[in-house]
Formats: sequence, structure tokens, C-alpha cells
Amino acid sequence: MMYLHDVWVNWFEGEENGYSVCHFHEWKKDDPIELLDQVPVLKVTNELYHYIENDLADLPESLLNDVYQKAYLRKNHERIQLDYCFIVTDGLGILAVDTLGYQIPMRKSRIIPRQEQLVYEMVAEEKPMDYSFTNKSKKEYHILSPEPRLMLGLTRKERHMKQLLFMALDHLYTSKNTAQVRYWYTEWAPEKYSDIRTKSFEEVWNQLYEEVKHGWTEKHENLCEGLIKGEPFFEKLWEMQNGSKVN
Repeated sequence: MMYLHDVWVNWFEGEENGYSVCHFHEWKKDDPIELLDQVPVLKVTNELYHYIENDLADLPESLLNDVYQKAYLRKNHERIQLDYCFIVTDGLGILAVDTLGYQIPMRKSRIIPRQEQLVYEMVAEEKPMDYSFTNKSKKEYHILSPEPRLMLGLTRKERHMKQLLFMALDHLYTSKNTAQVRYWYTEWAPEKYSDIRTKSFEEVWNQLYEEVKHGWTEKHENLCEGLIKGEPFFEKLWEMQNGSKVN
């Protein structure tokens, strides 16, 4: 078993998509950073790595058995044993995982570049461990769990804002309010007003979603701010990202 020592981690809890587990250059000063005194390192197949990185599904039992109580957290000069914590890599990507005692990767973190390099060197000549697992269901992306290509190239803040926009659009869809969805599509694309007013709720909402799901611009941000106004939960999420209230 290979080990890495003194590893800084920034846990993202309950994230099923790898794009939501921020790389070191996106860590914030107020993120709750922890120090792993010791953590086992596993080289796995590309398929298993992506399964762990982009899902919240059961981990192979043999993998869990291999890492059981072999990692330690250092906190206030104490060394705390963790049940199922490890670093996993396919030789290309690297992820730290802590299951919090469960069978799924509840917490995920990237590691700092210097330690990433150490992991790459450690596993360079190693063959992937043969952990058999069954991917029970093909992962399906949807508006509340967008596919990775829709988040490509965005910053941490932009990804969070885009997820908030999608949540607001999903909320708009559940309203089934034709006048409201026509209004917001006209705000997004005023030049299409005459066409919008003749279309059904489903047609308008689908066209709006198809147009806003790509990229992130000031226009997206303005639409998001308008959609969430008067919705306390969404406004709180906006404030957390922007440090200011909705105008």
C-alpha cells in the first residue's frame, strides 16, 4: 500500500459531479481546509476513477476493505483515525475521498499541485488495482445535475451561479405559468417577442432553456437575478456568491 503524508484537503460534501470539486487554484480563504496526517493512495482504472469522481454510488467492497482505518486526520495535535479515506488516481486525474463511514464517496477534495506531482510519480510504474464493480445505472444528467460540458471553462463562482439559474428555471417550469415564462423569455430575447407570444408554455420554456444552458455571460447573470427576486432561498444563495443582496 502506498501512502501520502501531510495532505491538505478541502472537502466538498455530497457532490456527485467532479466539476463541483474545486481545484486548488479555486480554493477560498474561508474554505474549511483539513490536514490528513496519512492517507493511502490507490491507482485504479479510468472507468472506476470516473465512477468515483462523477457519482455518489457504492464503492467496491474490496476497495473499502483495502483502505479501512489506514488514514489519519491531524486536528489540534491529535491523530484521528478515519474509516474509509483514500486518494484515488487513474494516472491522469487525482481525487481525495472520505466516505464518512458510508459506502459512497460522501466527501471529495482535490489536493495541492506539489502533492499531485508526488502522486503521479508514485503511481507512474504501478498497474491499476483490479477492483470489480458494477455500474448499476448509466448516469443521467438533467437541469439540476448539468452535464460537464455545460460547466466547461467556467470559474467556481460562475458554476455556482449557473446552477442557481438552472434551479430558478426548474422552479419556473413547475409553476406552469405561461404568461410568466413568456415574460422571462422576452426579457432574454426581446427581438423574439412576436414569436414568443404565440407559443405554448412547453415550447417557450424549452427554447429558453436551450439558449441559456450554454456559456455564462452578464446576460445570464441578469436573467438569474430577475428570476430569483422575491424567492428567499434563492436570494440567500445569490447573496452567498455575490456578497450582496439582489437588486
